[in-house]
Amino acid sequence: MDTNTKLVISTVFTSFFAFQLLFHFISYWFSAKVSPGFNSLSFEKKIEWNSRVGSTCHSLLVGVFGLYIFLFDEATIADPLWGDSSLVKVNIAVSSGYLISDLLILILYWKVIGDKYFIIHHCTALYAYFFILRDGVLGYIGNFRLLAEFSSPFVNQRWFFEALKYPKFSKANVINGILMTVVFFIVRISSIPVFYGYIYSVLGTEAYMRLGFLIQCSWISTCVVLDVMNVMWMIKITKGCIKVISLISQEKAKNSVQNGKLD
Repeated sequence: MDTNTKLVISTVFTSFFAFQLLFHFISYWFSAKVSPGFNSLSFEKKIEWNSRVGSTCHSLLVGVFGLYIFLFDEATIADPLWGDSSLVKVNIAVSSGYLISDLLILILYWKVIGDKYFIIHHCTALYAYFFILRDGVLGYIGNFRLLAEFSSPFVNQRWFFEALKYPKFSKANVINGILMTVVFFIVRISSIPVFYGYIYSVLGTEAYMRLGFLIQCSWISTCVVLDVMNVMWMIKITKGCIKVISLISQEKAKNSVQNGKLD
């Protein structure tokens, strides 16, 4: 077993156990310290809370590390298809460990937080990551896809506010909702034309042909599945954001009429 393989396997296992520890122990302790309302939540809410704490930690970790790799990793920048980078493999391995951990949590607490779309998302991502970790190909692509994780902290924060019964029209809730919509669009939707434009540009090239039929099909099909889900979630998020902004506008108009200040 070579050094890279040992690094990948040890990172996946370390990540898995770290996120299990976070879910079962650390999140309970930390959440009770920083948010007094946590202790009053039901058992079911605490399970989802801890799951989302893990999601946020994973997103920030792989997102920030992924952004550094995206900007400065010479091996993958020079050759997006075949550039083999230890940094990329570590980031993908960390994410893989998290996804396996979260899959286990979803199965164990299916009646509380089970979601078929998350199962599809996690399994699809893990399938794609397998080729990156095993063959050292498409590292730049895999890392680029991880940048989408920057939207997750805002999505999770929205749920935290709801669990703590923050008013929907509170300043913190509204600002987070707008940021969630904007960031989700930037990292998950606006990148779609650029990404598939790049795929089109390399079709038929020597580097693309060397990937082999299985990796070619796996690369494109997994990305299509994930992007269809991203578009579905974007539509849902946008509808919610528009609804809140509309209700705020109506409330302001109503208050202006009551105060005799309508222009």
